[in-house]
Amino acid sequence: MGKAFATRTEAGRALARRLVAAAYPPPVVVLALPRGGVPVAAEVARALGAPLDLLLVRKIGAPWQPELAVAAVVDGNPPDIVVDETTSRLTGVDRHYIDEQAAQEMREIERRRGVYLRGRTPVPVAGATVIVVDDGVATGTTIRAAMKALRRRHPARLVLAVPVAPADTLVELQAEADEVICLAQPEPFHAIGLHYGDFHQVSDAEVLAALQDAAPPAPAAGA
Repeated sequence: MGKAFATRTEAGRALARRLVAAAYPPPVVVLALPRGGVPVAAEVARALGAPLDLLLVRKIGAPWQPELAVAAVVDGNPPDIVVDETTSRLTGVDRHYIDEQAAQEMREIERRRGVYLRGRTPVPVAGATVIVVDDGVATGTTIRAAMKALRRRHPARLVLAVPVAPADTLVELQAEADEVICLAQPEPFHAIGLHYGDFHQVSDAEVLAALQDAAPPAPAAGA
């Protein structure tokens, strides 16, 4: 079976064509999950002529099993903590633990925002068509938390757009978005990277370059 996409850039261009055809009413805001989602989202933002911002999310894992998410903290003003009630109850994790871990993860979110956005003011999402982009979805735990947090910020429309994901995860995510767009739903799925020819780890430098390329041109002096 061939790869669904050669690179993240190619996937972003294919996703952009689909989103341009949807003709969403303005204002439109594109939010990327770093780092892998940024090259994809940059193509989308450029095609739509929309601002690109980062959606910074950090998972909070159980004390003895960090990969098992009991909650997630989502960047914002103020930050949002989204608790997975089922997992936190089954693991016996209390709110004190979640708040303590969230404070640690917020420091990492602040560090990343400083590195990537260098003091840039977050793009407002209230009343906008908000398109959340990643390079793919596997279990959907992190993106689900991000979508729940975004919903609390009152976008006019919340769209999840990814190049590749398993069908069962997409069904679960439909409850969190007004619309879910996914170009490929391979079976069997296994892992996102298996569906790309080039799935290298995106560097900080690539994130910065993609954000710069997607930025709208600065207004001319005196304009």
